[in-house]
Parts: sequence; structure tokens; C-alpha cells
Amino acid sequence: SLDLLPVPAHEKKGKAIASHRHFSVAYVLIAPFDQPIRIKPDENSAVEWVEIEEFLDRCSEPHMIGVYEKVFARIQEIRQWKEKACQGFAERLVSWYQTASRELPWRKDREPYHVWLSEIMLQQTRVEAVRSYYTRFLEALPDVAALARVNRQQLMKLWEGLGYYSRAANLQKSAWIIQEEYGGRFPREYEEILALPGIGEYTAGAISSICFGKPYPAVDGNVLRVFARVTELYENVLQPGVKKAVTGKMQQVYLYNQQLGQDPGALTQALMELGATVCVPGKKPRCQICPVKGLCLANRNGTWKSLPVREKKKEKRQEEMTVFLLEKKGRIALRKRPDRGLLAGLWELPHMPSFLTEQQALDQVKRWGYVPLFLQKALRRQHVFTHIRWDMLCY
Repeated sequence: SLDLLPVPAHEKKGKAIASHRHFSVAYVLIAPFDQPIRIKPDENSAVEWVEIEEFLDRCSEPHMIGVYEKVFARIQEIRQWKEKACQGFAERLVSWYQTASRELPWRKDREPYHVWLSEIMLQQTRVEAVRSYYTRFLEALPDVAALARVNRQQLMKLWEGLGYYSRAANLQKSAWIIQEEYGGRFPREYEEILALPGIGEYTAGAISSICFGKPYPAVDGNVLRVFARVTELYENVLQPGVKKAVTGKMQQVYLYNQQLGQDPGALTQALMELGATVCVPGKKPRCQICPVKGLCLANRNGTWKSLPVREKKKEKRQEEMTVFLLEKKGRIALRKRPDRGLLAGLWELPHMPSFLTEQQALDQVKRWGYVPLFLQKALRRQHVFTHIRWDMLCY
């Protein structure tokens, strides 16, 4: 609020101050209570967070009441705008999705096995990369029963190249539970779905809403980004408490959507589509074609670049290793990784930590009980995981 205020005569620090006019610039900052306050040591150092509802009651200077009322009205306007955005959001988004959605193989039906498989495959993997894997996987394992009885090696071969192999292992663990505890029928209740191995709140929400029409949101990075921009949320969306609060708000949107007689599953799919094709990460969103641009505060105020707020990612840990490609009469030496941890249970070329010289590498082969005939060449390769970078010297 920008004002020129009449200030009556008063006393300040023992001195009489004549009436005057006060040029005032007032800001109201809406923030979580745990946001630190940095206080400048001057006459206005009594700073604290207060509930919005207490805001006007804290005003003790009569000449400031008008200013406080003005900024309080602005706060209410923002809150009403956000409420309006939540109510109009679902209807516009679902209507847009009906004509703008991409044709994807897992959208052809609402069979829980198909939706579940696609959601697990799509974690940490691009849509285009998943298409062929999804089709090939279903051809080999067309239902939960087939997934439950497939041997581990065949399962991992079907998953080969998608990475994060614990996802495939958890798929099979869940298939066993569905076969044994639910008679082969996919559980319908959200809590039962959430209890299956490898299924978190996002996947449980996606399956519940898409397959069973239940008003449970599926909140992932796409939804957090869309929500942060539409409502101008300046809290760190990677904080568990913030994600929980957003999930609660989205739950209200789903319930409101359901009251209008609309399909929760369509809303879930529409949110996924919006985050993947319009309100995209890392580059300018395509606001000109966004169905909810009229409700979006970031679009109205031009703040999309700074949203969502995220912590800076930690630097990847670098690990150096020497890898051995040992060949004997056309056969190659492999060993199996431990059943827990990174790439659990998979086969790999034997390796040692740190870089070894050629002589050290030859000596290591001898320690394994083999006599090396010759060393052909050395190669350098890198492989990047989510948190680790492998720098590999291969002999």
C-alpha cells in the first residue's frame, strides 16, 4: 500500500513531535510461521508473524487503520482468487484434456494392472522410452498371475534398460500379494493399494482415481509445479510438509470435482498431461495454450521463472572403479551383485574400487586364480545414477 498519511502530534523518545504528513509504503508478507525473520535493530524491531485473522486486531495506531484495512482487503482478494482457482481449475482442465490428450498405450483402458505397470515404468523414465517396454512387457506378462509366476531372470530381462530394477522386483512382490491375499483381483481401496510394495502415495492416488473413480490426487513433480505456479506458492515443494499441504489442497479440488459429477481419473490424467506438455519443467511454459491461464497467478504476474521453489540438488557422489572384461574361449566372466542396495541381484562385470594400473590389474586377475594371456586395451566410461556418478576404467 502506498499512502500519504496525516500523523497527529505525539511524543517520541521524550521529544514532542508536531503533526505532519507521513509518506508510507506498507508491505504484508504471507509466509509459513517457521520462515526465519531477520530483524534490523532500529525503532521498528518488534517483528513477528501473526495469523491473518488477527491482522487488523494488532493495529494500535489510528492513522494506520486505513492502510491496514487496505492491505487486509488485498490479502482476502488473493485468498479468494486461490479459492476460485481451485474451484474452476478442475472443470477447465478436464474439458481441455478431452481434446488435447496424447494417445498413449496405457490410456486405452482403465485396467488396474495396466495403469499400475505404466505408472511404475514412468517413474524416472521418459514417456517415449516407456512405450516399447510397456507393450513388450504386456505381451510377455499379460496379467497379474503371469507376473507373479515369471522367473526372476526373465522379469529382469524384460525390464533391462529401464533402470531402477527394484521397481521390477517390487512389481512381482505386489503380484504375489494380490494373488495370495486378494485372489488375483487388484485391491480397490486406497489404503490397500498404498500398502503394496513399491507403491507410494502418488501411484496409489493414480490407480485409485483412474481405475476406481475415487477422489484421491496423484501429486508428483508435475502437479507440484502446476500448483505452485497457479497459486504462487513460494514454499520449497521438496519439503514433505509442503507436499502434504499441497496434497490436502488437491484433495479438496478432487472432492469439488466429484460434486460436479466429473471423473476423478480424468482430472488425474489431465494434470499429468498439463505438466508434461504445457506447464513444463526447465523452460518457458506454453501459457498461450494453457486451459487454466486465466486462473494462474504466475501467468498474471509473470513469476513462472521463480516457481516452483526447490532446494538446490546435492552434487553427485563420484566413485572411481576398475572394471574387468575377462574373456576365456568366447565366454565372459560375470558375478552377481548383493540382493540389497544399488542394482540389487543383477549380474555385472567384476570390478575393484579406484583406478588400477595395467600391472595392478594383471596382478588382481592372478589373485582371482587366473593367468592372463594378454591385456588388449583400456577404456574409460562414465555412468550417471540419481545420486552417484561412476567413473570406470575398464581392462
